[in-house]
Amino acid sequence: MTDRLLPGLEAVLQSEVPTTLEGVDAVHDLLAAFWEQEPEVPDLCRMRVETAVVEVVANIVEHAFAADQTSGADGQHRRLTIAVGREDASIVVACRDNGLPAAIDLSDVTMPDDDAESGRGLAMAIQVLDELRYEHREGRNFWRLTCTM
Repeated sequence: MTDRLLPGLEAVLQSEVPTTLEGVDAVHDLLAAFWEQEPEVPDLCRMRVETAVVEVVANIVEHAFAADQTSGADGQHRRLTIAVGREDASIVVACRDNGLPAAIDLSDVTMPDDDAESGRGLAMAIQVLDELRYEHREGRNFWRLTCTM
């Protein structure tokens, strides 16, 4: 197991998942296990967290590892670690990956026009969460998602 992404939080589950679409399924499994151990989390909070997490993880898989796809690399050196935990009355999810830095300013993210074919993921995550943070440091991307129950 890698170092803890959410030290000091209660009821933390953490996993390293593949940086593939199968990794998104593994994230669903991690969240399901967390909900099982935290049954008092309201359904609305669960839906908000799941929506945001899937959108962020899908963006990580699609964009952070795009160079591997175009170069023909197999991506085996790429890693995505995800942790979910409880902090007082909030659910907190942290993601860390060693993919390309995200060229994004979250304060500029808006919902695209109705006819746009993409670009809704992070805008949806921002709308359903109480906080979404991103930073790139030490060669890694760090995402922190917070949803108040």
